[in-house]
Amino acid sequence: MGQYFTKEVLRRLRNEVLISEIIQVLDIPFKTRDGYLRFLCPLCNEFMTACHPKTNLARCFRCERNFNPIDLVMVGKGLCFQEAVQFLLAYEKSAQKGGKDAE
Repeated sequence: MGQYFTKEVLRRLRNEVLISEIIQVLDIPFKTRDGYLRFLCPLCNEFMTACHPKTNLARCFRCERNFNPIDLVMVGKGLCFQEAVQFLLAYEKSAQKGGKDAE
């Protein structure tokens, strides 16, 4: 049986763990262009992406996929949902202590 995470925990991970930081933690190539953080889409390997800081979401315009921090960890590390949430919880804990990596 899978782990249970509260709505509050999932909301916090989706909205408060910055997707721009997760892109860096996952070592996904990125650059800033036209005022937007662009990254190499882990699905189609194109730089046709953008991050929206107000919504904390990212989108690949080539493969038309949206990413929140949990989705990006799932795809970027090849993890299931529960593993991705655990990764982000560990990252969050590490970041609060001043560290950068969840592993």
